[in-house]
Amino acid sequence: MRPRSAGRWRGAVLPLAAVALWWLSARHGWVDSVLLVPPGTVLATAWEQISAGTLWRALAASLAREAAGFLIGTLGGLVLGALLGLSPWFGRLVGPSFHTFKQISLFAWIPLISVWFGLGDVAKVVFLSLAALVPVVVNTCDGIRGTPPALLEVARVCGYTRWQTVAEVVLPAALPAIFTGVYLALIYSWLATIGAEYLLVAGRGIGNTLIEGSEHFRMDLVLFGMVVIGLVGWAMNASARALERRLGRWLGRAA
Repeated sequence: MRPRSAGRWRGAVLPLAAVALWWLSARHGWVDSVLLVPPGTVLATAWEQISAGTLWRALAASLAREAAGFLIGTLGGLVLGALLGLSPWFGRLVGPSFHTFKQISLFAWIPLISVWFGLGDVAKVVFLSLAALVPVVVNTCDGIRGTPPALLEVARVCGYTRWQTVAEVVLPAALPAIFTGVYLALIYSWLATIGAEYLLVAGRGIGNTLIEGSEHFRMDLVLFGMVVIGLVGWAMNASARALERRLGRWLGRAA
């Protein structure tokens, strides 16, 4: 087995050990079975949710909200971050307010959002947009401001206009930082999706699956929902990392 493949399998050791401990605990009654149902029961619940289509409807609703909030927050973050990074005047005008805004806990906005937008999908998307906005703004601004002075000096000597400098020097140099912000926005917006569905309870979603399981004391449904949330988050993380590697190779060839 190649070292790289062995590295992938090492990452599965801890989850497999956790599942084994879970099975042993349930089988031998180490923990009250009402609180920790056997893995077989969770698998039966998973099959029930999948075959009935309940999982796909809940997951589709959650992913649609996540995508909308991610896109709105990311686009707004790119514009605001670019303005903060490129314009000293805009930075002096808006920067202090933004730095104050980003210190407010995301969940502190829920009472205000629920009053303004209700408990439906609009409120959830607004909440997710806020979750995606901040990391994109911060990383975009820092990436632009972190452009090496030597590159700017070369652009000046070559007679680049301001827009040429931005398009051909500043933005390529800032791309890794910008991508980091977008990657964080993707992860944060997914985490916020579950929080929004749990706290703004109207509508369908995977977060509401957890609520249903909790209200009816169905630990099998709660554990199933947690596994689904973890797997979706893992898939998002893996996809973003793969895209990041491709971007890195492309930037390396373009340099």
